[in-house]
Amino acid sequence: MPSHPAAPLLDVTLRPGSPPVLRIDSCADPASWVAGHRDALRAVVAEHGALLVRGLGLHDAAGAGDAFRALADRLMGAEKEGFAPRTPHSEGVYSSSKWPQNQPMCMHQELSYTLEFPGLMLFACLTAPAAGGMTGVADTPTVLDALPRKLVKRFERQGWLLTRNYNDEIGASVAEAFGTDDRATVEEYCRANAIAYQWQPDGTLRTRQRRSAVVRHPVTGQRCWFNQVAFLNEWTIEPEVREYLVDVYGADGLPFNTCYGNGEPLGPDVVERLNSVYEAHTLHEPWQAGDLLVVDNIRTAHSRAPFDGPREVLVAMADPVRLSACSPTIEVSAT
Repeated sequence: MPSHPAAPLLDVTLRPGSPPVLRIDSCADPASWVAGHRDALRAVVAEHGALLVRGLGLHDAAGAGDAFRALADRLMGAEKEGFAPRTPHSEGVYSSSKWPQNQPMCMHQELSYTLEFPGLMLFACLTAPAAGGMTGVADTPTVLDALPRKLVKRFERQGWLLTRNYNDEIGASVAEAFGTDDRATVEEYCRANAIAYQWQPDGTLRTRQRRSAVVRHPVTGQRCWFNQVAFLNEWTIEPEVREYLVDVYGADGLPFNTCYGNGEPLGPDVVERLNSVYEAHTLHEPWQAGDLLVVDNIRTAHSRAPFDGPREVLVAMADPVRLSACSPTIEVSAT
């Protein structure tokens, strides 16, 4: 997303603690407005990593999808390896991940454990919650600079390892994550995507994949902290929930867990440090119905706060990028 001379034409508000916000007069045709300002909008996202557009008046899935398509080069289809199910609304337009509304979704970049992931994340708020529910953003080059050098160097050398257990009771099932429950098709996908797999005696699936924790942005060359090490780690789960899951599924049966790339577990102090650095650099703005949030998924991590009342935020993943284009610090592998 290169910079563009039209960017200064947009009156973007920059305030401490908040992402860049562009307020516009309500318009009759949001998609046409987005199409007419596409280059300028993308230039602001390229400069700042995220942009909240307020006043568009997005009020249904069809209008949100039209606005998404006007802004993106290409919307991605049904995701593979999703960690929580989504409800499709139209091609490339989905609900937010199903996640307990009383629990936060910690900072992460979408699908950062896959070999192809969204370059852009697009969010449209149709119904704002009564309280909470903000989608926070954090600049990951800044996060990377704030992390202890010794810890960063270790992740650069070793990467991070993600272990997942797929079942029909918690998290995403095999069918939801891979689009099929046919074992041969799932195994073919895993082999093609450097994922080790093992079918368990009870029919569930366990996978392992080693990925780079630091990448370079393919356009700007910025070094970015790009992973879901903290979000998908056992120590980020609420203590009572983690205890219940361990009791039911065993310590090795959690729906997901992360560790250093050599397989060594992460201590709770490390996970707490990661999350505290994210928190120190989180920007957020309460949702209003009709808002559009655009996020550079490589440079900028995002989160979701707990909330009260109904909340409907639609999502599109767009402009796919291959990990190989981002100068990973390790070679991806299944273990």
